[in-house]
Amino acid sequence: MHVSDVIVETLVRLLSGWHLVYLLIGVYVGLVMGVLPALGGSAGMAVLLPFVFGLDADLALPMMIGMMAVTPTADTFPSVLMGIPGSNSSQSTVLDGFPMSKRGEGARALSAAFMSSLIGGVIGAAFLTIAIFFALPFLLMIGFGEQLMLIFLALTMVGTLTGKSPLKGLATCALGLLVGTIGTAPATGSQRLTFDISYMIDGVPLVIVGLSLFALPEIVDLVRRQSKISETGQSLGSGWIQGVKDTFIHWSVVVRCSLLGVVIGALPGIGGSVINWVSYSHVVQTSKDKSQFGKGDVRGVIGPESANNAQDGGALIPTLLFGIPGSGSMALLLAGFILVGIEPGVEMITTNLDLTYTIIWSLALGSIFGAGTCVFLAKPIAKLTTVPATIIAPFMFSLIFLSAFQATRDWGDLTILILIAILGIYMKRFGWSRPAFMIGFVLSGQLENGLYRVTQVYGFSFLHRPVVIGLLVILALAIFAAVRFKDRGDPVEVLPAHAADNKTPQIIFIGVLIAAVAFALVDSIGWNFATALMPRSVSVVALVMLLPLLVAMLRTRKNAPFFYDSEREEFSDEVEYRTNEHYIGVLIAVLVGCWVFGFVAANTAFVYYFLWAKARVKQWQAALGAACLAGSLVFISYALGLKFPESLLSSYVDLPGWLQ
Repeated sequence: MHVSDVIVETLVRLLSGWHLVYLLIGVYVGLVMGVLPALGGSAGMAVLLPFVFGLDADLALPMMIGMMAVTPTADTFPSVLMGIPGSNSSQSTVLDGFPMSKRGEGARALSAAFMSSLIGGVIGAAFLTIAIFFALPFLLMIGFGEQLMLIFLALTMVGTLTGKSPLKGLATCALGLLVGTIGTAPATGSQRLTFDISYMIDGVPLVIVGLSLFALPEIVDLVRRQSKISETGQSLGSGWIQGVKDTFIHWSVVVRCSLLGVVIGALPGIGGSVINWVSYSHVVQTSKDKSQFGKGDVRGVIGPESANNAQDGGALIPTLLFGIPGSGSMALLLAGFILVGIEPGVEMITTNLDLTYTIIWSLALGSIFGAGTCVFLAKPIAKLTTVPATIIAPFMFSLIFLSAFQATRDWGDLTILILIAILGIYMKRFGWSRPAFMIGFVLSGQLENGLYRVTQVYGFSFLHRPVVIGLLVILALAIFAAVRFKDRGDPVEVLPAHAADNKTPQIIFIGVLIAAVAFALVDSIGWNFATALMPRSVSVVALVMLLPLLVAMLRTRKNAPFFYDSEREEFSDEVEYRTNEHYIGVLIAVLVGCWVFGFVAANTAFVYYFLWAKARVKQWQAALGAACLAGSLVFISYALGLKFPESLLSSYVDLPGWLQ
């Protein structure tokens, strides 16, 4: 198909009514997830995935792209108005955005952020449009061996560029790879680590892993801290026009940081947090007057916000062309592609170029819609941000339970959701990289299939291929750079001085991880070679990394990069302190309630109890909130054809479907 024909077909699809409708749905979902503090794109994509399953690709794609495009823009609200990072990609925005809000320049900070985000998103999409033209010759040089090395490179960069301890990051990658081997071995069809449970034969659903690792731990943390919007959120002040002017006055900052975001975003595994801080550091270092940074300098908002929107254009390059996600949210987007039948690779340029352009230009259009929507809704959102997290949380918990059950519509969905959520909560507490785990899990199947194909087709001769040699050199340099410069990494990775004083919980956690990996290794002894190769190799690699960490924790008496315990951080005196274990118990209680009394009944009772006991609203308000949830669940069930898990009670009493 000629390029002009591709462009015409893409424009027709892009401007069709349903495409725009679903793009706007995705934008609004992303807006909600961005406004809720600390959730961000990964949690939003995890919540969205179950609902795109079964949708036509022409409808699912704009919804996913719309959500992804607006989240880095919407997460500016909590960063500027509350001083709480809306997500990892808006951490440095707090440094100057929140001081501007406190001195009555919230409107100026928000408008500067939205305009720079819009420009950054368009630059990212434009860069990706141009990159597509140069990608085909490179893709034609990529065989099985090169694909395998790209996967190794992605895993190495993910492990070494997520935190102060490269060993800890790589160990987390290995754990994700190991969990990805659960189920049926692709080479032999034998079962691995299924414990003879039929639900586990197909492995752990990726949707469940995303919800468990990103959504639930973040919401639990918000509720524990009882975060709420500062009083400054009620008044944005003036300065909407000035913020737009600031963006164009400092146009060079926008362009430089956007290009920086695109380039770094194209490197697998670095993620928004690194891009955010690198762009902020770049703005500070290249500015003549540095005196106002950290006190409310608008450049400290413009730089990071343009970079974190442009990064999606860069991150889509390895995701679309090689099937290698560049971040946790891209891993979930890749899962969404797979769910709707889209296979990344050379076909995205040869036979599906119109689909590729649809994705790219939807990203630009979503950025424009997102920025415009944020400006239009700024004042009401500023008022909504005064709502405490304890009021929002129970509804989010119920939505996540509903989303999780749609993965396979089996009780195993909810059980695995809670089990992996417990892992995710403690990974967050002890500073283990959840994006690294997620990307390891997503790439596990590709890595195993790649190993099998390469050994069957090339043997070890693939190491003689020129591109493979070049990738090996890059891989070695990446490992060296990560180890050599790890102390100059992400500024947000500042460990509390008392982390080493609370070693026992961390040692217990790593001990549990070692025991689980050791079990997988021992269990693989009875399997044949093809079945055991991947889980056995990954288990050995994980133990090689985990055991030195355990020894170092036992021997070290002072603070070290591998020590981290968020439980020891200071809590506000106004907060009723509750442990992670308390909320894990709450989640388990909800699960048991669903099993005994039914999904709708248990979640309605849970919302009522949570609003009354935790949010401390009046009983009639709690009852109203619970009734709204029940009505919403029933409506969603009928409108979208979703099912609820059958309860024990329904085995004895004939209940309508919506009460099961």
